[in-house]
Amino acid sequence: MATFVLEIGSEELPSRFLAPEETELRSRFAAALAEAGLEHGAVRVMSTPRRAVLLVEDLNPVQQEKEEVISGPPARVSYGADGAPTKALEGFARTHGLSVADVFRLETEKGAYMAVRKRIGGAAAKDLLAEICPAVITALPFAKRMRWGAYSLAYARPIRWILALLDEEVVPFRLGPVDSGRETHGHRVHGPGPFSVAHADAYLKTVADLCAVTLDPALRRAAIVEGGDAQAARSGGKVLWKDSLLDEVQGLAEHPVPLLADFDPAYLEVPREVLLTSMESHQKSFGIEGADGKLMPHFLTVLNLTPEDMAVVKHGWERVLRARLDDARFFWRADLRESLDAWLDKLDHVIFIGALGSMGDKTRRLEALCRWLAERCAPQLGADLTAEAARAGRLSKADLVSGMVGEFDTLQGVMGGIYAERKGEPRAVADALKEQYLPAGPDSPLPASPVGALLSLADKADTLAGCFGLNMIPTGAADPNGLRRCALGIIRILLDFGFELDVRELFAKARELYGARQWKLPPDEAQDKLMEFFAARLRNYFMSQGQDTLLVDAALNAGAALVPDSGARLAALTAFSREAGYAEAVQTFKRVANIVRKQAAAEALPERWNAALLCEAPEKALAETLDALLPRLDALWASGDHGAALATLKEVRPAVDAFFDGVMVMCEDAALRRNRLSMLQALGSRFARLADFAALQL
Repeated sequence: MATFVLEIGSEELPSRFLAPEETELRSRFAAALAEAGLEHGAVRVMSTPRRAVLLVEDLNPVQQEKEEVISGPPARVSYGADGAPTKALEGFARTHGLSVADVFRLETEKGAYMAVRKRIGGAAAKDLLAEICPAVITALPFAKRMRWGAYSLAYARPIRWILALLDEEVVPFRLGPVDSGRETHGHRVHGPGPFSVAHADAYLKTVADLCAVTLDPALRRAAIVEGGDAQAARSGGKVLWKDSLLDEVQGLAEHPVPLLADFDPAYLEVPREVLLTSMESHQKSFGIEGADGKLMPHFLTVLNLTPEDMAVVKHGWERVLRARLDDARFFWRADLRESLDAWLDKLDHVIFIGALGSMGDKTRRLEALCRWLAERCAPQLGADLTAEAARAGRLSKADLVSGMVGEFDTLQGVMGGIYAERKGEPRAVADALKEQYLPAGPDSPLPASPVGALLSLADKADTLAGCFGLNMIPTGAADPNGLRRCALGIIRILLDFGFELDVRELFAKARELYGARQWKLPPDEAQDKLMEFFAARLRNYFMSQGQDTLLVDAALNAGAALVPDSGARLAALTAFSREAGYAEAVQTFKRVANIVRKQAAAEALPERWNAALLCEAPEKALAETLDALLPRLDALWASGDHGAALATLKEVRPAVDAFFDGVMVMCEDAALRRNRLSMLQALGSRFARLADFAALQL
């Protein structure tokens, strides 16, 4: 067995490109090897900013051989009346490089055909890899690709070299101006090269020793963490590691060297969030925290070389960060001199979305909507938070006109909460302002405070109602106003806090607060489209949690406006689907649902059946069962015990089955027919609140 190594050397790639490139290179190459019939062992892919490397172990140097039966013309047209082969048969044999003597008769389900046996495979892996490599490389997808020179080749950055070795042999191919070979290049300072690699097995050692490159991303990450922790510990602190930034930083260096640097303690007057944002976003560095939980006047950065004079490099990093911290301190002090009322006045000159008015208008709507929400959700809140919620709504966007948010836009909301607390607002209001944009995505944290949850709901509902009124509805992948994210945020908050809030009422109230406007969609049409959109997002959310598609559809078809209740009904239905007798019960009540759906549209049915019209024993037995069951179902619905309600399906099913077996429901007597349908409707309507049984396909 052989070892194959492919190295694609290029100009530095953005860090965010590396992980997706590794995934694509691994999957595409493994698929190509399988399609080519090349047996192999482990496939490893690693990358640095300047190279993507694929290693294939235990690769069979010869393609797997197999026999293939190829059918040709039908037997009836393969020989003439005189027994001589026809031109069709001769042409078939000639096409496959064989003679008529090599053809045999093959019996199939469709009749007799003439066929040949051919052995395929056996090609040299080197020749196959020479075709696979350029095909895979040119097909790699990137967020952005570029072309250079006069070449049509497209890649994330210009390709400078390609190493392709099968053991000691070069796998020959050409991409644009580059021919594959056995040379690799190392770190630009510590081992530029080029270095010739004699054998594929020697590649990793060459890269590590001569090239001075740490190829494995996991090892680079470990070196950064280990070195950073050691330096921070010597200063009496710990590094505030941030996984997303750590992933980015390890992708920026081939030769990572952690460096602990300092800044003037006077800058610690600036809020922690601002200091960390300045370090992380602008300098790709990490903050250092002391044993008391407070920031220390140090930061950890990662170099891509071992400098001759570490002190000089350290001073350079400190000087760059100092300029950013000077800006932050200036804006902090200037913002503290401003009043919240002055900022609110400025919001009237900041546009929200075109025809939806200013940010000042939005905060006045949010003030009213938060008050309405606090009143509606008071039972779940357990306290009167109306005043705090309304105040949070009014102040929600004030920090958008602050100098700090103008400089560090990712701190919007966060700075609003910090400034509100410094300017004497209640803690509940300040916390809500910090949390108003949460959740920012499917994996983002949720608001921790109830007022923060109410403000986030109001903000997202206001945006959704306004955009749908203007017919600004997401299509395809386009969603410039983040409406899908808004809907998902509402779903996650309602599920987490358990607010018994009808989202249809929420959206209607949000639209009402816009007042008289020139809408592009009538209110009812916009509301229906918004609810359809919201239900689709709720369905996607449950599906992303691994729920069964049919059960999700059955639960949501019964209602999606009360999100926590939808989740509770889905959970109860999922548990019920695992019980014995589930399929039989569903089948019975699908029949009930289908009959009621068809006939209720055809004729008016009484709300209550007439006991005097019950003449058959099965319908009398069903009526007796319903008299006892329906009040219990109503009580279970009121208490939200959906599991117990579904359990009664098995209890009532024998009476329903006996009713269908022994009674002609659709009889000619109109009074009897309506009376019997009325019983089914009374039962079906109760269970229809739980799930749409017609949607369950068994």
